[in-house]
Amino acid sequence: MSNFLSTDLEKASAVPYFLWDEPMTVAELKRRLASASDAEKTRLLAKLLREARDTDVWKFTTPREVWRRWNEIAPQLGRRREFWRFLFEFWEKEGLLG
Repeated sequence: MSNFLSTDLEKASAVPYFLWDEPMTVAELKRRLASASDAEKTRLLAKLLREARDTDVWKFTTPREVWRRWNEIAPQLGRRREFWRFLFEFWEKEGLLG
């Protein structure tokens, strides 16, 4: 695996720019999000929301998945928490989260 960070999140072998401190490929991240324990999935989702561009987050998860885990994810978001809280509360108010 190349340790060069990439913004090409369509390439399975790319190492996403937001995993600078924990290099893994796009394919590996998707695999781990699909099969990890709840605690690990929550940790990875929080990292994704904290480090990735907001538009890139949805290449790996769904708003519904994040909202379902919000109480566990939110404490791990640091200064990005208020951005995501605002967005999810608006989406919920508008009935967009199902």
